[in-house]
Amino acid sequence: MIDSKQKGMIFNVQKFSVHDGAGIRTLVFLKGCPLRCRWCSNPESQLFKPERAYNPNRCLTAEVCGRCAKACNEGGVTLIDGLICFDRSKCTDCGSCVNACPTGSQTVYGYEMTVGEIIKKVEEDDVFYSRSGGGLTLSGGEALAQPEFSLALLREAKRHRLATAIETCGVYPTEVLAEACKYLDELIFDIKHLDDEKHKKFTGGSNEQILKNIQYVFENFPSLPVTVRTPVIPGFNDTEEEIMAIRRFVPLRDNVQYEVLTYHRLGSPKYGYLGRPYLLGDVKADDDFMRQIRAKLREYQG
Repeated sequence: MIDSKQKGMIFNVQKFSVHDGAGIRTLVFLKGCPLRCRWCSNPESQLFKPERAYNPNRCLTAEVCGRCAKACNEGGVTLIDGLICFDRSKCTDCGSCVNACPTGSQTVYGYEMTVGEIIKKVEEDDVFYSRSGGGLTLSGGEALAQPEFSLALLREAKRHRLATAIETCGVYPTEVLAEACKYLDELIFDIKHLDDEKHKKFTGGSNEQILKNIQYVFENFPSLPVTVRTPVIPGFNDTEEEIMAIRRFVPLRDNVQYEVLTYHRLGSPKYGYLGRPYLLGDVKADDDFMRQIRAKLREYQG
């Protein structure tokens, strides 16, 4: 298939990002992820298919609107004591309530786009990339969990002379990453923990392939700029011993950076919209520890 016609499942295209690669970037968020991290801030990214959501905070209420309940013929959206209620067990994904909703309270996470459609949207901001050194970043979910689509998108981006980056959890065959690296200007790679059992408990998957993949990059693409990131999660990896073990695993090179990310709960309301529990509870980041570990990292890096 011609790369520009390849289709993939995404859930957002976010413009003007400055934290996901060099310069000003457009992020393409792909659906589907092999991990189930308890702290995931994008739970709508986890499934490979479109997913219904209901955000009551955007709802105009039945008194003002009520269009969704009128549009639903399956009993999935009803009025109970004047309140709009969404019953997932009766939803047939027909989209009637979503189309009727004027505010996005009733919505669907996930839709198909072709590579060509995405490149056209990304190129709308080409002037900002040329001035800032930015470009296209693939994120997710896990972008390389849709390998044919993501690789086609990277190839097409290079044909259009767009700088490319990818944010990845590293869980896929090494040959997929090897092919992607041929078309990348920057790799942003998560290492969450070195202990496999703890990694399985908190993310739902082993770290074996993750560590194998990043070692492959270090050995076979030594000139590729790499940023390794670790989200510091309370109760999971929030000790100096655990963080410094990851830092020592990552080589000290001019083109390899290491960052720790402070835990946040910004994505937790979306679990309610999707009808799921937020598994990490009410834990909070330790700001004092984050200051201390960043100082320790600066000292280690010289």
